[in-house]
Amino acid sequence: MNISLDLLKKLRNDTSAGVSDCRQALEDANGDYEKAKKLLLERGLEKAAKKEGKETSQGVVEAYVHQGKVGVLVEVRCETDFVARTDEFKNLAHEVALQIAAMNPKNVEELLKGAYIRDPQLTIESLIKQVVAKVGENITVAKYTRIALGE
Repeated sequence: MNISLDLLKKLRNDTSAGVSDCRQALEDANGDYEKAKKLLLERGLEKAAKKEGKETSQGVVEAYVHQGKVGVLVEVRCETDFVARTDEFKNLAHEVALQIAAMNPKNVEELLKGAYIRDPQLTIESLIKQVVAKVGENITVAKYTRIALGE
């Protein structure tokens, strides 16, 4: 099947998946963009499941301060320094910090099970799995600290 370059570019931009993965998904979906997007998500989640348990020794410490009243430091880990420098990973660390500032979870487990503030249909755990599917490495939230003025 001949896949249009524009459709391939659009799918790659929307999903951040590799070119060959996008091409394969479009071919498997007979050129149906939405079906290809679903296929990529399913395949990515399968890859993410295989990554669970891999050692995460690299990452970033993200800091977020909300209006000078709530501060958060969160350590988000991945397998390699290469992934720790990607925009997807840095954005995830920032989103996790925002979540902690907004929701004040008691521990990491509660954080992971909590509904994502930007999309309540997602949990933080499922958000992390989406990024794992994109970057191809295990990602964990190691620890965090939240400080609020007057608490």
